[in-house]
Formats: sequence, C-alpha cells, structure tokens
Amino acid sequence: MSSNSKKITTADLASVIRDSLGLPARDNEQASAQKPLNESYVTQSKQFDLRTEFLSEKNKSNHLELMEEYISSLNEVSAKLDSVDRSDTNSNSTEFRSLKVDEAYNINAAFLHGLYFENISDMQSQLAMDSLTFMRLERDFGTFDDWQKDFIACALSSRSGWVVTVYNAFLNRYINVAVDSHNQNIPFSSFPIVVLDCWEHAYYRDYLKDKKTYVHAMMKELDWDIIETRVKKAEKISKVTNS
Repeated sequence: MSSNSKKITTADLASVIRDSLGLPARDNEQASAQKPLNESYVTQSKQFDLRTEFLSEKNKSNHLELMEEYISSLNEVSAKLDSVDRSDTNSNSTEFRSLKVDEAYNINAAFLHGLYFENISDMQSQLAMDSLTFMRLERDFGTFDDWQKDFIACALSSRSGWVVTVYNAFLNRYINVAVDSHNQNIPFSSFPIVVLDCWEHAYYRDYLKDKKTYVHAMMKELDWDIIETRVKKAEKISKVTNS
C-alpha cells in the first residue's frame, strides 16, 4: 500500500472554506491569500444643530472640534491597521495591540459624541406617557422619576466620562451605565439610548465645577423623538436576541 501526501496550503484551505459557505471559487486563491487583511474604514461626522442656550457658543464650537479630532484619530488608526504586522504580537507591548486599544477608545469617543449631540438641544423637549420610551423606562426602573434619579447618580459618579442609558441584551432590560473615559465599565451587548457627556470639557467652561446643574440643564432639553427611535431599534434587537 502506498500513499501520496500533499501539503495543504493556505489557498487550499481558503478554497475549502469558500466551497463550504457556497461561495464561488476565485481564479487565484493563492494570490488572494497573500493579500493583507483589509480592515480599514472611514468615519465621517454629521452636522448638528445645537440650539441650546444652556451651553455657550464657544463651548459648542470647541466641543464639535473635539469630536472631529476623535474621528480623525479613528480614521488614522483604521488605516494603520491595514498594514500592521500581526505576526509579532504579545500582551506586553506591540504595535498591533496598541492600535486595537486606540481603535476601541476612538470608536466610542467619536460615536458617543455624535449620539450626545443628536439627543440634546430640543427646545420643546416633551416625553409622552404613552411613548415606548416612557413605558420601557418605567417598566425597568419602577417609575420614570426613578430612572431620572439613577441617571443623575450615574452622571455624577462618572469619572471624566459618560452616563448612558442602554438596552442590554444579556439582561433583556434597560439600565444606566456610568462610563469612565470612553471605554471603561461598559457591559457587553449594550445598545445606547440616552447619552450625556460628563467629561469636564463638556461643562466646565459654562458651569465650572457645578456638574449637577449642567446635567439637569441637558436633561431639560433631551430630544425624546430621537431617543424614541433608538428605543424602537432596541426593541428589534430584543426580539432577535430573545427569540
């Protein structure tokens, strides 16, 4: 009895995987296998109409510029991840690890700022008691007032970070999260609903160390229509994760 052994190449493996997934074969799997991973993406900012008089024009201008800096940093990190050496990695100090840490930091910084700007500055802020948002917050916190008290407590507890009401798919309920920095204390499987910036740069120019007055001011002008849209998305997530 004799047998011929054949070395399995990366291209062979890629071909088997593509076939198992029902994907068409490529003309040159070997050439494809040699290509670097394409991880890059480009993030762009939206335009926000910050009409609120609870923040000064200088504050709003500088804050929007800060968000642009986070977006620029995120795009820079994304581009570098395309060509970084993934074969030389460890948990102590490698370029790849540093880039992945920076990626998470800047993703949260950029998008949390966008969500924050989007859900503040409604001069006619109103929340209907028959809205999905009101009913869900009342269900999970006991009363709407209890949600507000918990939200404010999280805001005042945050150490240069954020307070975020999230839908958590693990718990299948809405909770408030006190975020430190941009990326600490955030439970997995959380979808942001209400976002409030609690970094010093968000309020110190206008309120000095009176963080509580700033928090109350922003909550008076929450855009509940925007928040209602997010809750409806969270409810769709709930149906999928709990089916």
